[in-house]
Amino acid sequence: MIYIYSFLFAGLICLIGQLILDNTKLTPGHITSLFVIIGSFLDIFNIYDLIVAHVGGGALVPITSFGHLLIHGGMQGAMENGFIGLAMGMFNFTASGITSAIFFAFIFSLFFKPRD
Repeated sequence: MIYIYSFLFAGLICLIGQLILDNTKLTPGHITSLFVIIGSFLDIFNIYDLIVAHVGGGALVPITSFGHLLIHGGMQGAMENGFIGLAMGMFNFTASGITSAIFFAFIFSLFFKPRD
């Protein structure tokens, strides 16, 4: 059943993003930033952790989880190392995602040419 909940949650996030894209003048970059901010606010109030507990990995796939990880890591780092730990914690939790995005963007840029 957790697989169905994961699929439905990730699908709901995609549906909301597509509806916003189709019915407003917001660009995909605006929508991505909006979802990161929403994920951050949900983590501030400990709602995103409840969603992850009920939905499972489907909540960790969409871009909202990036905002969740930024805040979650920053808060944990701040508790351990003070103000400096705030930035260190954010990068500890998100380093693998950022690194893989840069790596795969570089690899794809070698094989594909941008359109004009």
